[in-house]
Amino acid sequence: MSTSKPLPRTLDAWVQQLGKLPLPIEQQQHARIRRVLGDSRRTWREIAETIEASPSFALQVLREANQSSNSLSDPAESVETALSRLGLSRCETLLNQAPALPENEIPLAFRQILLISQHASQQARGLFGARLARLWNELHGCSLLFLAPMWPLLCAHPHLLEAWEQRVLLKGERPAAVEKELLGVGLIQLCLKLAERWRLPEWIVRGYRLLERDRRQLVKALHIARDNEHPLHQQQMLDEDTALRHWLTQPSNCVLLANGLAVSAHHAWDTAHSLRWQRLTGLYLQIPLSELQQEVHQHAVSSARLIHDAALWHPAQALIWPWDAHRLKPAVSAPPPPKRDDLTVWRQHCARLLAEPSSFANVPQLTACARDALQACGLKRVLLLLADRHHTRLQTQQQAGLDAGAASLSLDPAQSQVLKRLLAEPGQLRLTPDNMAQFSALLPGNLKALFPSEHLLLRSVASNGRVVMLVVADQGGQPLNDVSLQAFAKTAQCIERALSSFSRRGR
Repeated sequence: MSTSKPLPRTLDAWVQQLGKLPLPIEQQQHARIRRVLGDSRRTWREIAETIEASPSFALQVLREANQSSNSLSDPAESVETALSRLGLSRCETLLNQAPALPENEIPLAFRQILLISQHASQQARGLFGARLARLWNELHGCSLLFLAPMWPLLCAHPHLLEAWEQRVLLKGERPAAVEKELLGVGLIQLCLKLAERWRLPEWIVRGYRLLERDRRQLVKALHIARDNEHPLHQQQMLDEDTALRHWLTQPSNCVLLANGLAVSAHHAWDTAHSLRWQRLTGLYLQIPLSELQQEVHQHAVSSARLIHDAALWHPAQALIWPWDAHRLKPAVSAPPPPKRDDLTVWRQHCARLLAEPSSFANVPQLTACARDALQACGLKRVLLLLADRHHTRLQTQQQAGLDAGAASLSLDPAQSQVLKRLLAEPGQLRLTPDNMAQFSALLPGNLKALFPSEHLLLRSVASNGRVVMLVVADQGGQPLNDVSLQAFAKTAQCIERALSSFSRRGR
């Protein structure tokens, strides 16, 4: 329930934070890997396939093998090779170090990027597997792990995915400018740095170097790929540029193509970005665009059949929609900050809460002032509940902006893990779309009915070292603006001071 730390702003700081970040594994996957590692009848290939079914653990195995002081001079190019270098005992140790979490406690954005990586692996298998049969392990492993440098980023800071989608995919802002503002560095630059640090397979590193340092070949190939309806002319242009033709046919490009197709399809199938990757793949395979699209759609469906998570988005779902339909919708923007006059009123209420000695004759007067202060700082729906002496009941003391039933609300903390934790010691929980799935089931249903919102604040307030009040507030279901968030925290402190002062009256 603690607030997240400020984001790093330099490349070195990001690498320091993400370089060794442990990635969670879903509990059932964790148990399955443990069983397979302990089964002496399994072959190296069977064990590697089980590990690859959990991409986050596959990365940790490959990363450990390539950073180990006992590794060979050349990096392991596949999970199977990494497994044979580490041995089963070391893999079991790595598994013990990886957090095993229920699915709903793993950040949604992290699970979504893993799905995109698995979709890319399926595209690579279907489009290029027959051509690169001798390089099957490299093709499959590198396609799955190409986006791996982004995994710890979205695991640690899941809100970045929605922010990037809204600004780049919906609003059309330049990716470089958005990434600079959000991260302080370029995303591709960060991915390349992590890929080099982890000594990921050369095909992966080569793809990021192309995107970050030498886009000239890619741009030239994209220019030729636009003329997909005239394959003879395309071949003539390639024949005139021997270096480009040689570059285009490199097997490592399949990894970049498969991930380009998967990432662009994550937004929509009909965008210019998606069409560019389709045309480029068609040029590589020397097949018409219509045939390439049919294959890509079939492989997307195959991928969706292998991944069962109703909370995640798979591009195959959009294949039954109208061609120009898009999944992403503009995010609900945060309301404007409180006006100056409202903040003046808020300060007046806070000053009354902080007055010594207390000016309140009873608890209802104090809580009414607290309610008015919260409303003045921009919170539209407010609920103040008092706890009984033994924390067996929470009863409404004040409410604003809610249905009439809120006035008689009574909650049993024993029925909610979140309420029990908030009553155990003063604390704050901020619900957002990123953690709503994790905490929603732990909140009482009648409280959620009063606040049908993905943006909610819950704060417990103590007096003389004991929690006596729970404050619940939101901005009518809209995202919370920064000014109101800061004012909420200060108001909670003022309420706590007021309760302490009130308890000392008459002594």
